[in-house]
Amino acid sequence: MLYKVMQRFPQDVTCHEEGPLVSLYLPIHKSYPDKKSDPVVFRNLLRDVENSLRQEASTDWFKSMMKPLYELRDDTDFWNLDYEGIAVLASKNRCIVYHLHHPVMESAVVGRRYQIRPLLKAFQSIENYQLLGLSRESFSLYQSSLRGFEEIAISQGTPRTMEDVLGDQFSDPFSSHRSYSSSGGNTFNRGHGDVKQEMDKDTEKYFRYVDSFVWENYSKPSKMPLILVSLAEFHSEFRNISKNPYLLEPGIHKSIDSLTMDEIQKRAGKIIQTLNKEKTEKLANSYADAEGKFLGSSEFVQVTKAAFEGRVERILIEENKVVLGRIDDKTGGIEFDDKDGSGSEDVIDYLVSIVLSSGGKVIVLPKDEMPRSSGIAAFFRYD
Repeated sequence: MLYKVMQRFPQDVTCHEEGPLVSLYLPIHKSYPDKKSDPVVFRNLLRDVENSLRQEASTDWFKSMMKPLYELRDDTDFWNLDYEGIAVLASKNRCIVYHLHHPVMESAVVGRRYQIRPLLKAFQSIENYQLLGLSRESFSLYQSSLRGFEEIAISQGTPRTMEDVLGDQFSDPFSSHRSYSSSGGNTFNRGHGDVKQEMDKDTEKYFRYVDSFVWENYSKPSKMPLILVSLAEFHSEFRNISKNPYLLEPGIHKSIDSLTMDEIQKRAGKIIQTLNKEKTEKLANSYADAEGKFLGSSEFVQVTKAAFEGRVERILIEENKVVLGRIDDKTGGIEFDDKDGSGSEDVIDYLVSIVLSSGGKVIVLPKDEMPRSSGIAAFFRYD
């Protein structure tokens, strides 16, 4: 197979490949008959790529770049997808495919650099998290990742139910409430209050086991946020004993058995969206502080110079903003263009590649969430 499916982004390939480079994005339909049109649209995009490449690349270069794209086009198994979209980055030396869980705009671009803003946005909006479904009787674990949302297969033999965990210490409420005399008659040796106390003790022991098991085997190694799904009365009990720092305060106050997988995912997604929005607001506030301390800027000349010097720790960029110009690859000097002309390119995309190549972070935001109107807002590293 001449193309490679990647699960993480960005890779170094996005910063160091020699152009011309192909960036192709395609939304994917999940149901028929619309799904049948996806390969057709892909073929049409490839024709646009072919026309552009013939003008910019030699014959050998053209053949090298198009060969994996043709293989992708003709791979019938590939198009049996359960994703929202795909992104394809292709150079003379390699072709990388990303499966996306968020829709993208259809596009095909050939240029000096990869168009990676849609990829950055898609991957930053995917929040890997784990979810704990908990009751008094048992627990289950789920995970949201680039592969989608799925139940985690816990090793066979692992105690899962309260009875399995507590063993001989398990207090069956019926047996504790009723016993039998030597003559065969029933006698009652505990009141309802005693039974409740025993059940509460069992619940606490079981919840402590679950908390420790999830922490040691899943949260600690993965460092993923953990969402609790349980009846309302169990949330406070579990949170009071939990020592898991990744357990999120918002949770889902429903029995997990009463929810479908889609309902679980939607409710969890709303929690993650709220947390992401709070993070964005904090970023905007922290940018104002950084700018006031001369550790941040939204001016292109200043940010470009800092990027070439490797001093940009993080940069916020506006989702659809385009600023045309030319940047000197040696000095970092910048000239702006009023319109797309020979040698001009999107300065913001150029800045993205420079920041990523020096280990900085890039965050894509919609216009109304940007702290400044220039289209960029950079945080500088301390000297």
